Amino acid sequence: MLPQSPSFCYGVGCLVRILTPVQRFLALFVAAAFCASVQAADKPAKGRAHKAAAVELNEDGGPLLKSTGVLVMDASSGQTLYSKNADQATPIASITKLMTAMVVLDAKLALDEAVQITNEDIDLIKNTKSRLPIGSHFRRDDLMRLALMASDNRAASALGRNYPGGILAFVDAMNAKATVLGMSATHFVDSSGLAPGNVSNPSDLGKLAAAAAKYDLIREYTTTGAVDVTLPDSKRKLSFVNTNSLVRGSDWQIGLSKTGYINESGKCLVMQAIIANQPVVIVLLDSWGKLTRVADAQRIRKWLEKNPSKLAAQFRSG
Repeated sequence: MLPQSPSFCYGVGCLVRILTPVQRFLALFVAAAFCASVQAADKPAKGRAHKAAAVELNEDGGPLLKSTGVLVMDASSGQTLYSKNADQATPIASITKLMTAMVVLDAKLALDEAVQITNEDIDLIKNTKSRLPIGSHFRRDDLMRLALMASDNRAASALGRNYPGGILAFVDAMNAKATVLGMSATHFVDSSGLAPGNVSNPSDLGKLAAAAAKYDLIREYTTTGAVDVTLPDSKRKLSFVNTNSLVRGSDWQIGLSKTGYINESGKCLVMQAIIANQPVVIVLLDSWGKLTRVADAQRIRKWLEKNPSKLAAQFRSG
């Protein structure tokens, strides 16, 4: 018999696990207002981060952004609409978890299998905290949900460690997947993104986002606003929220999202969203300031909404 796993509740109640789209939206909206902050390397920003940012233009007519590395790509055509230092590889922190999820799903491992959190999953690199107790068991798909939505590092570590052949085989699979996707500037060293050796550039992460968006579960889990977890032993309920404030409470239509942060990477954000009625991939690396990655995303959105023709023609800016 498998150990009892924590129960997961989406939104504000545990009475129904499967919700209609309308119910799910309303429940997540309410939950996002009340859930506590996530204890992960990239904590969710507070405040009204979705307030529209003013758009200043550079000399080439593109948005003036504070992120060091940027890619804005038409997801339908693959055309670059705007780029900045797009070929410069830097640490990517928890953006790594998108690749972690793809490798787990590609392996077709049992998603309902109970996976134990152990001492091996404690973060000894950055000393980040997690509220997943050592010794507790979670379904593999619930660990993936927490890794993608709340950026929980113990969840990501356990996913990699419980891969056939262990974490070393898992990292090999991550790098092999990157090669298949043509991510030539990308290299992974762990499943959580805590190590600064996980590096990539905006061009490669555009490919990663496009590939990850083809997985239904990754789209669902990265855009879930909030989750309640009831631990089986203590019956204590823990609330987790999405680390992207634009997912938790804004008028954005987001189909894929992942944040990241360690000191070496700065604030990072990868999203696929509908802007001016078109799917757009946004990659922001090493954003300066607490809310800069969100503000830069808002500037990009406003720029495209004012210049919808950009989505019909390639536009580059260095």
